[in-house]
Amino acid sequence: MPNKNHPFLNFQVDHMTLLVDPRMYNMVYIIFRIIFGVSKSDVIYEKKKEWITGTGERSMTYAVKIGANFEESEVLRNTIIAVVQPSEPESQPSHVREMLKTHVASAHWQHIALRTNDLLSFHKYAINRGVNFITPILKDKDEDVIQVFSGEWYLPGEKPSGLFFEFVQRNPSDLLLKKLEEHNRQSWFRDTTFLGLYGEKEREYQTKKVVPFINQELFEELYLKFETKNVWEIEEEDINKAEKLMLDYTKSKIAIK
Repeated sequence: MPNKNHPFLNFQVDHMTLLVDPRMYNMVYIIFRIIFGVSKSDVIYEKKKEWITGTGERSMTYAVKIGANFEESEVLRNTIIAVVQPSEPESQPSHVREMLKTHVASAHWQHIALRTNDLLSFHKYAINRGVNFITPILKDKDEDVIQVFSGEWYLPGEKPSGLFFEFVQRNPSDLLLKKLEEHNRQSWFRDTTFLGLYGEKEREYQTKKVVPFINQELFEELYLKFETKNVWEIEEEDINKAEKLMLDYTKSKIAIK
């Protein structure tokens, strides 16, 4: 059975990202300020961009902390929500606009970031079991955080869902950062990670090659093994077999390479 005692699997929610229609963008900010009690100092960042020279900057995203934290040593007990709008001109492609249109929605939860105390170990653990990531482990130059983004959850042959996961580690040590830099020598990322992720998702949606959370071939294998069972009928032996299938699938792909 998968070992749930791994410390790196002791996840906590770090933050969530909400996509909204531009007409809701300011209204959501106002609702956070008034209904959720967010003060000006609780707005932890905002990112802007001028898409067309001379037209002025537009806000792409802002993030707010909600709730009060009374334990100084546990700052991250606050819940963080990032809000993103499709800020591009109407004439320009936007994966955020496409996600909202696909869901026929004016608001859509895009991803949840789960915090771990050992991102490198979790990353290796997940990759060995067939999980796809669309970025290497990134270091944000503006924050003391490392993070990585998974592929999307969607059925084989269906449209991408727009839903994926981020995994983060706060306050990484200097030794860990040095190890990461050596590991990612060709792809070490020292730019604002929001813009890096935004650009990667835009590339995926424009090329129509959206990376799934696990390869669709692996998804089908797992589905066929359990399609006739109800959730309560899935035993520990089944879980062990599923994990072995994931591990074997990944090994076979590595062997082919």
